Amino acid sequence: MNVKPDFSKNANVASTAPAFLSVWDVHAYYGESYIVQGINFNVHEGEILALLGRNGAGKTSTLRSIARTGSPMVTRGEIWLDHKPLHKMSSYEAAAAGLGLVPEDRRIIPGLTVEENLQLAQIAPPIGWSLERLYDLFPRLGERRKQEGVTLSGGEQQMLAIARALARDIKVLLLDEPYEGLAPVIVDEIEKTLIHIKEQGMTTIIVEQNAVRALELADRAVILDTGGIVFDGTAAEVLENEELRAEYLAI
Repeated sequence: MNVKPDFSKNANVASTAPAFLSVWDVHAYYGESYIVQGINFNVHEGEILALLGRNGAGKTSTLRSIARTGSPMVTRGEIWLDHKPLHKMSSYEAAAAGLGLVPEDRRIIPGLTVEENLQLAQIAPPIGWSLERLYDLFPRLGERRKQEGVTLSGGEQQMLAIARALARDIKVLLLDEPYEGLAPVIVDEIEKTLIHIKEQGMTTIIVEQNAVRALELADRAVILDTGGIVFDGTAAEVLENEELRAEYLAI
């Protein structure tokens, strides 16, 4: 008889180490559709967490719930960032508290140059990420600073979207499908940047269909299935566990 593998011992178990971002018993709906079903996990400062699962598992909904976008609607639970209650905040207040969401569609503002996109997001005066520092991080953007943002290549637009989030001196970077449609050489470049900002203390959550690339980058992984957590552990554990990958990631 075939028995479905059980990884539940890893599910919904928070680390005993102090958490920088905590998600506790969060439930969220799109209309009457119950999308996020009581999830719990912690993210530690300076960590890269891969949030994985098949299509429809609730990954993007979880990311948007953390960012307080209002869609899906969070009906229960708590989300804390550096001792601040995000669950009591609007999306604007959560952004001001230090969350930077880079959505799948990037949302580069038409009619504005690369530099104007960055200046619009930048706090004044910049504390950690001046324009010069952002251009050092993304030299291509420096070369194209006077070019309209929407005319950049897909990879350059992704760089601009990440740089624009950093310009607000955020504490947590939330990335939704950052590799989609990009050539491997561009993905390599973006990953080097994510590693660089991690070394400087940035905390990152990445939702990505290319699970292997995300796992090779991440410290830890949370795997979702139909709105619930089925695994919470190290990225290395997932890479080493063929049964787990086949069951929940189809890899």
